[in-house]
Amino acid sequence: MSTERRAQGRLAVALMLALPLLNGCLWHTHKVAQVKMPQNVQSAPPEQLVETINKSYDAINTMSATVTFTATEGGSLKGKETTYTSFSGYILLRKPEALRVIGFLPVVHTRAFDMASDGGAFRLWIPPKNKVVEGSNAITKPSPNALENMRPFIFFDSLLIRKIGSNDLLLVTTDSPTVMNPKTKKLEFQPEYLLTVLNRQGGGNVLMARRVIHFSRLDLRPVEEDIYGPDGQVQTQAVYGRLQTFGTAQFPGSITIKWPLQEQQILITFQKLVLNQPLNDEQFQLTIPEGTPVQKLP
Repeated sequence: MSTERRAQGRLAVALMLALPLLNGCLWHTHKVAQVKMPQNVQSAPPEQLVETINKSYDAINTMSATVTFTATEGGSLKGKETTYTSFSGYILLRKPEALRVIGFLPVVHTRAFDMASDGGAFRLWIPPKNKVVEGSNAITKPSPNALENMRPFIFFDSLLIRKIGSNDLLLVTTDSPTVMNPKTKKLEFQPEYLLTVLNRQGGGNVLMARRVIHFSRLDLRPVEEDIYGPDGQVQTQAVYGRLQTFGTAQFPGSITIKWPLQEQQILITFQKLVLNQPLNDEQFQLTIPEGTPVQKLP
């Protein structure tokens, strides 16, 4: 045996003999909040998650809702957060792309905004500012004005999670973020499936996330959808509240639409909801008072 190996052996023996004498000096143990896993965690194959989304989308052709809007802006980037007074409104939706969203000012109950879209272009009338905004449904340049960012596709894609096609590239993973249970005031794991819909960039080997749908593994229900832009950043998040019964249908009682990059969000709380009643073309047409200035958006 070489001199170097004999030295290494003696060092190892010395360390083993010394460790009991150092017990308690090399580490410190302290208590941390214990997180519990819910008891009824469910499992499902990817095909079942896709079927859940597609069935829900196919089940709704039109929507007529009385809602309350609550807007919030600010966060950690701005260093402050402001929540504005809630105001009432209406939402009309008809597949494939027709949408009408109307909001009323608090107290006086006159129109704060009125937006209508046929799916390709939209008009947004803002009476308090005496102006009209027109443009395409897609956002090419975000505006610091939250109202101008309320493009129809954001509402449409948040109200109805779009179908997943047979040719879509999918990735399914799991996650277990921790949340505070409002009843027990204790931390709990919130196990989820994350169903990612991917795009292949330019026909090559690079895949980009187009959207990520979060499913609660307690009831296998979608609880959030993250919609990504072409730069790989989350443009819109839709967070779905607990299911409520409206007539014979079940639908989330609230939907929070977030724009994380702009630190803006709108909470939509449903007061009344009617699904699949006939809606005519006139209900999606916006008549603008003559002489109102029009701002064109890209």
